[in-house]
Amino acid sequence: MPMKTVASDFFQARLNEKLADSLAAPIPSGTTRRAYGAVHLAGKITAVVGMRRSGKTMFLHQIRRQRAADGTPRECMPYINFEDERLAGLTADHLHPLVEEYYRQFPALRGSRSVVWCFDEIQTVPGWERFLRRVMDSEQVEIYLTGSSAALLSREIATALRGRAWEVVMHPFSFEESMRHNSQPIPERPDFLDAPSRSLLERQFLDYLVAGGFPEAQGLDPSTRFQLLRDYVDVAILRDVVERHAVSNVAGLRWLVRHLLGNAAGLFSVEKFYAALKSQGLAISKDTVHHLMGYLQDCFLVRTVWMEAASERQRMVNPRKAYPVDPGLIAVFDRTGRSNLGHALETVVALELERRRAEVSYVKTPQGYEVDFLARYPNGEMELIQVCAEAGNPETAGRELRALAEAGRQFPSARRRLLTLTQDGLPAGIPSDVIAQPAYVWLLTPGAFDINKGE
Repeated sequence: MPMKTVASDFFQARLNEKLADSLAAPIPSGTTRRAYGAVHLAGKITAVVGMRRSGKTMFLHQIRRQRAADGTPRECMPYINFEDERLAGLTADHLHPLVEEYYRQFPALRGSRSVVWCFDEIQTVPGWERFLRRVMDSEQVEIYLTGSSAALLSREIATALRGRAWEVVMHPFSFEESMRHNSQPIPERPDFLDAPSRSLLERQFLDYLVAGGFPEAQGLDPSTRFQLLRDYVDVAILRDVVERHAVSNVAGLRWLVRHLLGNAAGLFSVEKFYAALKSQGLAISKDTVHHLMGYLQDCFLVRTVWMEAASERQRMVNPRKAYPVDPGLIAVFDRTGRSNLGHALETVVALELERRRAEVSYVKTPQGYEVDFLARYPNGEMELIQVCAEAGNPETAGRELRALAEAGRQFPSARRRLLTLTQDGLPAGIPSDVIAQPAYVWLLTPGAFDINKGE
């Protein structure tokens, strides 16, 4: 028998086994993730993207659990995980028999719109995009896929699928998701609590700012958590950046990662970082720094916010603000020993705005004041958000509120919001046109954002 046929039979047997297992085994359970806006559009393939270990696979199982709860038969929800060493060498040519085998088992489902295919880590299969486009064109099905950042980057999905992709970004747990994961009750009115309940909620919020939201890091002691998060970053550096982009200046890359993760919410300038490395005797070009920044954003390790500007040139010449994808990474990489709760708080707000699918920039007023975020939401609303851990001091409060007032003159239609770490951190004498509240209230208030219908 020719070798090619032997290999094809082997792959088909493995894939058929995975197909049968997925339809018979219990659907894995997990903490339900909040999805902002639509998760699926007709005629589109939903691509769940995000940082490694942020919960993309469990989100696919959540989709399956939701469909089962809505009455979709189990045989309509096949799931295939391609991260299996036995499938090394698999190509798209081996995937077509998988679809045919499925419909041989369930011929009545051919042409049924109720079939939901979930493909996990499909980027390991060369030619995966051609296979998915063909299935979309020939079968009336829904398709959900995930892929590791090393081979399936957010910006490449739309190109690979020729406009057929709908992206859903999955970050580590938000504060609300972390509370549910840890079986902590979520108050119906977080803005209206008695003193003991408020103190408990604020303690939980402070713990979240330190520990972060990576699912596997929940409940770990600090030493174990630090090692786990370091491992996450090392894998992202080596697999998603060094291996993928053939980066030779690994020392410069590690300096950049340590700088960005250890200086969360700080302004980052390529020119200043280049000069700092040069002073340390590390040879690196400015173009290389630009490229490395792009790679770190592509693998979701770092998120950046540009200054609001009237022109692209003005935006590019000003420094951007950089945030880690999870507040738990800050303490791991900050060598100063500071608590950094203010930086973690601003990071959490930045990530939440991205979850809510807002377009975000920061504002520098002509008077020299800075507002942390100008958020443009999908429904057209705008909001100026100032984050200040402690605004109880009159001088601090005056500075933060003046910044909001000055930015408000530039953007008169934008709501103005001041977020603090705790209730006691709120300033006295808040202007009537400013919403001032603890950040955890903003994060937990029902109806403050659009949540896709689900569990």
